[in-house]
Amino acid sequence: MRKTIALLTGGTTGEWVISVKSAATIAQNLDADKFDVYKIMLTQQGWFYEPADSVKIEVDRNDFSLTLNGKKIKFDGVFIAIHGSPGEDGKLQGYFDMLDLPYTTCDAMTSAITMNKGYTKAIVGDIDQLKVAKSVQIFKNASYNIEQIKRDLKLPYFVKPNNGGSSIGMSKVTRPDDLEAAITKAFAEDSQILIEEFISGREFTIGVVKLDGKITVLPATEVETAKEFFDFEAKYTPGVATETTPAKIRPETRDRVAKIAEAVYVKLNCRGVVRIDFILSG
Repeated sequence: MRKTIALLTGGTTGEWVISVKSAATIAQNLDADKFDVYKIMLTQQGWFYEPADSVKIEVDRNDFSLTLNGKKIKFDGVFIAIHGSPGEDGKLQGYFDMLDLPYTTCDAMTSAITMNKGYTKAIVGDIDQLKVAKSVQIFKNASYNIEQIKRDLKLPYFVKPNNGGSSIGMSKVTRPDDLEAAITKAFAEDSQILIEEFISGREFTIGVVKLDGKITVLPATEVETAKEFFDFEAKYTPGVATETTPAKIRPETRDRVAKIAEAVYVKLNCRGVVRIDFILSG
């Protein structure tokens, strides 16, 4: 029997445009013989299904259903394709948990924790052979000493929103005098920011999935760009970055990275498919 699936896209952050692109790719690859897919757009104005005739139909959030031509449509599951809030920070996950509706991502607790870079680093920091960048976390509504930060951390710094993605609001700081401007830029995106010491090395991303109780670490992808770092433009503009899969790394290094990635997956209580970014230094 065909399953009725809601494919969620949009969102309430600057990453919504990436969500739309992701949902388009997912929709093209879902098996039409197995799934009836309804693409649902989430915005600040509401949650809508927009069929081919472009008449928006609002989702009933009491039970997450649609009414089309007098017929009520309820979903068997949800494919969350939203970058940023509310798709990656546990909000939608908690909502669907209350409705007892299955979804594709980690659960609400893990999603909320892993959206917060500082909390995530604190949890995974003791995993064997995994090194996290030295950092300082500051808050918009609390005082901080910028000169003390400069004394505690070595240049260059990466300044980033603590709860953001896609490198939005992120800066690489190579001169102490530029730190304050980078902090202001990051605070425009989030009320918490993270200031990290730069880690030099090759950049990779790796997928991990758990199916039928077995964790599988997928081949790593190496990311290379001529830009100073892998920013929003490098991530989403064709030709600005090169991605190589599988990455050209020694077998012993590949096995070590896979072991660390699996440990991160377990420590954070992940489920389904996740992606882990890392720097291979030395």
